[in-house]
Amino acid sequence: MKLYTFHQNQGTKITKFDSNFVMSKIVQTNQEAHVGCMYLGEKGIIGYHQAVVPQLLMILKGEGLVKGEEGEYVPIKAGEAVFWDKNEWHETKSENGLVAIVIESPELEPAKFMHLKYQ
Repeated sequence: MKLYTFHQNQGTKITKFDSNFVMSKIVQTNQEAHVGCMYLGEKGIIGYHQAVVPQLLMILKGEGLVKGEEGEYVPIKAGEAVFWDKNEWHETKSENGLVAIVIESPELEPAKFMHLKYQ
């Protein structure tokens, strides 16, 4: 399990085409990718299971706890992401709820674009 951040201050200001916004790059894939949005309510849980393919869970709103095969829960909040390799056991839970985007693909390498939370 690896923890990343995708905060606004780590992005790039975009002005092309008269734009005015900040873009935090996440991943780029050449193979098929599945992207979904997960809504965990109060006391919500994504149960302990193995990742079928590498997956990146990006917290957009709220906070919770994640764990990998190490077995220890680690806090995670909006602006942070967790990456699990294929076959890695993992779980996510939230006391008060969270909203997250999940990206699953055989070739995910978030380290190419995102900053590690702990270095």
